[in-house]
Amino acid sequence: MLKAPLEQFQILSLVNIKFLNLDFSITNFLLINILALTIFSSLIYLSSARVEASSFQKTSIYFNPNAWQKTIEGISEASAQLISDIITTDNQKYVPIISVVFNFILFSNLIGLIPYTFTATSHVIVTFTLSFSIFIGITIMTFEKYKMQGFALFLPANSSFFLALILVPIEFISYIARPISLGMRLFINLMAGHSLLKVIIGFAWSMLLLENLTSLGLILPMVIVVILFGLELGVALIQTYVFVILTCIYIQDGS
Repeated sequence: MLKAPLEQFQILSLVNIKFLNLDFSITNFLLINILALTIFSSLIYLSSARVEASSFQKTSIYFNPNAWQKTIEGISEASAQLISDIITTDNQKYVPIISVVFNFILFSNLIGLIPYTFTATSHVIVTFTLSFSIFIGITIMTFEKYKMQGFALFLPANSSFFLALILVPIEFISYIARPISLGMRLFINLMAGHSLLKVIIGFAWSMLLLENLTSLGLILPMVIVVILFGLELGVALIQTYVFVILTCIYIQDGS
């Protein structure tokens, strides 16, 4: 059992593999990412349009999707709807990358809610890798499309020369802060929520071990745990939604 709330975020080596002074060890971080990929791939496989030959009716023109297919279609429709609502031009070409980011964050957040698992998105290196890679890609795309006119992002229209001396540094700092705020928001919300859950659960477990009537006080912290777990589930979904929305907004600004 974990002793401290922050121990759940430690990257632990499960199988040590070293070759030529390089560390290829299998960690809990790698294991959870493989698990997320496996679950998503399994959902895709189970939702494929496969009909048993014995139960297939050649005279029927209707096809009823199973529950797995409806789940995948719901996730795909949610990400596609965000893209079409925010990105107005050539939004179809952004569907693959946005869908991959959406599903990775969603499954990583949800798997992290399972006890004794690992939350990949609670590490700043993961969230910063996502946010900065998206930010660099959008920046390259913008300057490739508009060339030197891309610097107009840092200069509001109809600004005088002296006003531009003030606004350009502010806009530039604001532009650089985008990937930082995008990654920090996801990292902080997931880490804070999981830490709070661990503290409350540890408190409830300590009261459960009491042998006198004061153990009846366990009811209150357990109720709080259930409520916090529901809130943390909402945070996992909302943070996925917010990350994708901001990504689409940044793409729209650069397109």
